[in-house]
Formats: sequence, structure tokens, C-alpha cells
Amino acid sequence: MQPAKTHRIAVYPGDGIGVDVIDEAVRCLRALHDEALVRVDLTRFDWGLDYHRRTGKVCPDDFLATLKRFDAILFGALGDPRVLPDYLTLRPLIEMRQQLELYACLRPAKLVPGVRSPLRTDITEKGLDIMIVRENSEGEYAANGGGFKTGMPDEMALETSIHTRKGVERIIRFAFDLARKRRKRLTLATKSNAIKYAMPMWDNILLEIGKDYPDVQADRCHVDALAMNFVLCPQKYDVVVASNLFGDILSDLGGAISGSLGLAPSANINPERKFPSLFEPVHGSALDIAGKGIANPLGALRCVVMMLDFLGEAKAASVLERAINENLKEGPSTPDIGGRATTSQVGDDVVMRIRRITAADRDPTGPRARL
Repeated sequence: MQPAKTHRIAVYPGDGIGVDVIDEAVRCLRALHDEALVRVDLTRFDWGLDYHRRTGKVCPDDFLATLKRFDAILFGALGDPRVLPDYLTLRPLIEMRQQLELYACLRPAKLVPGVRSPLRTDITEKGLDIMIVRENSEGEYAANGGGFKTGMPDEMALETSIHTRKGVERIIRFAFDLARKRRKRLTLATKSNAIKYAMPMWDNILLEIGKDYPDVQADRCHVDALAMNFVLCPQKYDVVVASNLFGDILSDLGGAISGSLGLAPSANINPERKFPSLFEPVHGSALDIAGKGIANPLGALRCVVMMLDFLGEAKAASVLERAINENLKEGPSTPDIGGRATTSQVGDDVVMRIRRITAADRDPTGPRARL
């Protein structure tokens, strides 16, 4: 039976290994489409540094209007500071997060079977499963400030964070709702002992909204102590909600303790579904390995799982997730998690497993089912 809806997906690989890993994500999406698990219409955009070389811009002026026509955005990575400063190359990503109201960034830190944490052995044995909820549209990345006497001995720079009650309330409520569906524990990353105005507001709003969620255990932890606890006792955490900067830092740490940043996905969500949501691996453009065929594509593939779930395609998401987990248990792997396989060899293996899982599901008496 064919899926009822065709999802229009904007494919925006960007720069560096973003191109390498998104190519494999597209292959897996096409395999799911071919197996009649989901219907997708993919449109690729070559925006980034190659586009800049041709046009002098990293993307067209109307790129946001173009993207608004899609159901979701599958994104790779941006940037090469050897060519342009990061604050210029990353601007389209920040504008997408702000102008498309992608205020809820979900970054799971989950240890999957077949992958070892670089932390103690008992953490690998017990596992960890943290969902970091990052406020994604304001805060420390609001680009509010300026420079004075640039390049002179008395140069000055001013950068002002913007934290609005609207922004903080909606992300904390989103995090409470998510915690209620998981293990019913929520931790706020704060720093109200040193940041005098913004963080106390976050603390107070957590307490206010917490009254509506008596079934969820909520607490606060200073972000420096929280980073330490991610290393010492990550199992104690369920959902962690944080400002833009704190969430960015903690989620990179979460990816590392989960085995490799190359495995870490993220979803930039517009919960009201007024605009397309964006799905991107947590890693950056990783220029040192770009084009060498050794980047781990599984972070990008796990982004596709999150995207399919968000689009309501639970069956396709489940098949892809099973294929990824099988690969991690017994398939070829890239060097970042101890293997010798290339990016495309891992992609080949996952595509093969998608087809095999689908065939077994259709014929439960077949050879695979009897193994």
C-alpha cells in the first residue's frame, strides 16, 4: 500500500562533509521511497561556498521564501574559515532558525547498541539517553551588538544576549511536555549565580511553569556543573533544557560521550508547523576530512529518522532506525568509531538493510525471519 502523502523535502548539503553525509541520507530516503514506505519529492540546493564562488553570496537573497514552500529541510553543514569567516557562512542557518521560528532544537545524546562511550565501562554497559532541548531563536546568538574602533589598540566589541519571556516560556513548556512523554525528569541548565538578569528569569519561569506539571520532577543545575555531570553521571539526566549557547555546548558534549559526534543528529522544530522544520547532524563541516570518504553518515541518517517521525511516517522511520542499529551492531563502520569503512560503504550497508528488513516484514516466513 502506497503512503498517502508526498513530502516535499529541501536538500541543502552546504559545505565540507555536509555534502558527503547528505548524499548518503538522500540514498537512504530514496531506498525508503522505492520500497513504498514513504513518498518524497527531493529538491537539492547547491548553496554554500561553491555558490559564493559563482555569485559572491552564500545563498540567494530570497532563500527563505524558497524554503517556506517545503515540508522539511534536510541540511548538512556550513563553513570554511579559510575562505569566509564563520559568522558570514553560518548566517543562513541562524536566519532559518530565527525567521522560520525553529525555536525548539532537539539534540539527543543516546548510546546505541554496538557503540562504546569514551567514558567509563559501566556507562557503556548501563547506557545513556538524554534529550537536550535548546532554545534556538534568540539568546546569545541574537546577533545584537556592534564593534567600535575595529583593528585599533582600544578596539571594543559589544554583544548583548536577548532572552524574552515569550521565548523562554515556550521552550520550557515544550521541554516539560517532552519530559512528560519520557522519564518525567527535567533539568534546566542555568548560570544564575553569575549571570545576573537573564538566568534568574529562566529559573523563575521554570518554577512558574512547573506548577502545571506536578508529575514531572524539575530541577536546575549550573551549566559548568552540568557539563561535569554529563561526564561523571550522565544516566541521572532525562530532558535538559538550555539557552542557545548552553544548549549548543552541552549537545556537542552529549554527542561525544555517546560515542562520536558523527552519530549525533538534531532537529530544529517549528512546533506549530507553520514553517518547515530543519534536520541537521550536530557535527560541522569538518574540513580536515571533507571529500576523503571517511565521514560518518549515521548522524545524518539519524536526522532522517527524526524527520520522518516528525512528518508522521513512523513506519519508514522505524525501518531506517532498525537498519542503522543493525549496521552499528554488525556492519562496516567509519574510523571515528573504530572501523575502516568509507562513507559510501556504510551507506551501501544501510540501504541493503532497509531492503532486507522491508522484505522480511512483507514475508515473515522468509529466510531472514527464520535466522
